[in-house]
Amino acid sequence: MAAAQTALTLDADGQAPLVADPNGMLTVAAEADPDDAGTALTLTARHDQAIPYFQWFFSPLERNSRRRSLRWSVAAITAQLAGEDLPPVPKRSPITPPSGFGGEQAALLATVCFAGTLTGFAAAIFGQFANSIAKTFHLSDSGLADAAAVTRVGALVALFGAAMADRIGRRRVLLAALGMVCLGSLASALAPTFALLTVAQIFVRAGVNTALVVGGIAVVEEAPEGARAFSVAMLGLAAGAGYALSVALLPLADLGGETWRIAFGVAAIMVLLVPRLAKHLPESRRYGRLAQRGTDRGRLREVFDRRYGPRLALLAGLGFLSNVFSAPSAQLTNRFLEHERGFSSSSVAGFKGITNGIPGLVGILLAGRLAESRGRRPVAIFGMLVGTALSMTFFLGSGATLWIASSIGIIAGASGTLSVGTMDAELFATEVRGTANGILLVCSVAGSVTGFLLVSLLRDQIGSLGGAIALCGLAPILGAMFLLPRLPESSGQALDDVSPSEV
Repeated sequence: MAAAQTALTLDADGQAPLVADPNGMLTVAAEADPDDAGTALTLTARHDQAIPYFQWFFSPLERNSRRRSLRWSVAAITAQLAGEDLPPVPKRSPITPPSGFGGEQAALLATVCFAGTLTGFAAAIFGQFANSIAKTFHLSDSGLADAAAVTRVGALVALFGAAMADRIGRRRVLLAALGMVCLGSLASALAPTFALLTVAQIFVRAGVNTALVVGGIAVVEEAPEGARAFSVAMLGLAAGAGYALSVALLPLADLGGETWRIAFGVAAIMVLLVPRLAKHLPESRRYGRLAQRGTDRGRLREVFDRRYGPRLALLAGLGFLSNVFSAPSAQLTNRFLEHERGFSSSSVAGFKGITNGIPGLVGILLAGRLAESRGRRPVAIFGMLVGTALSMTFFLGSGATLWIASSIGIIAGASGTLSVGTMDAELFATEVRGTANGILLVCSVAGSVTGFLLVSLLRDQIGSLGGAIALCGLAPILGAMFLLPRLPESSGQALDDVSPSEV
């Protein structure tokens, strides 16, 4: 037993975290063997933590982690008895958190991620079915870009929602935002005119932005130290799953008519899941402690004070410049592929499944690891520069270039997006985190509107939708070169040290 105690660093109860899973526990029990006067050791690995909504996905990973941990533990005890060096610790799965999550932490992260899947799906429908919608209402490329810009007005509603999250809590605002997304999707499915569809999408966009901003804040606040970027990565992965679901429905567009309305109807039906979400969704404990103390929250002067004002200015400028390119490139990619590269709706779905599916998954998981180990700032700079350059190449290319640039670009771009998204939440105090992120959202959406209007203008001037979108890529490159290097580094620090309270 002494060898096991030394090799495995057991506590007084004979327990230690699993080497391949910080949320699992290894228990070692010793029993004397009467035949040879030795000691028999029984090693038990367990993982008692239930993960709402995603247990089906994580169970095989947990079983594999337990098996690898047990094999290493046996080898470590054997080496200790023989006086040899311990074997190398097995690498953890990319989806295993770098730090252990408690029960409430895991429940909040999983539930917010499920909400992210729903909102990611609803947010992507308009862009995925843009060509079909344009055919139904006889729209040009410019008309579609202008309408996409108008829907960004929903950011003003999201600003109010994010600010309210500082006053009434993350949980209540997130649930209200989900309800708004579903109702807006229902109105979109039934809209008789494009004007009414655009108005409905304003509310969808408002709800989506609010849910993702407040959800991102909640998972950062609840995450263990050293796992904040991991939590944001899991939320991004979940939102990406919702996006993938919208892509999977794209073949509906090839059936003709107004089958795009079915996708909006599916998003509307998701309202039936909101009551169940409410049961599993706890309030962020960090926010809860602040509210119990009666601390003033959401004060604008604190957002603009000497400590946080410069951070706000840098992140606001970065969000604006990034979205000048990212918004039109995301919203109008299908239109570009179908009109300028001859893809059908089904072939667009296949293209995105191949170039965005596995590469997107790899990109998000890699980004979460690198942002924790290498730092937010260098990873963001590299990801934004390389990802933008490859995305510009995509819109200017054809043939194999489309496939290569899209696949590699999404991997690099994920690093920039995730690192900056984590800093958006980390770099402000808890009592103003929602208000600050609401302001950042409005600045980002202003960039989106600018991007759509630029594409609309440039499309008519140069005669190419792809070329117009590519030119907008110069904006985030400027942000990565001149704004990102001036932000403070937040990895490897406690959240309260990065953004201490000013009250």
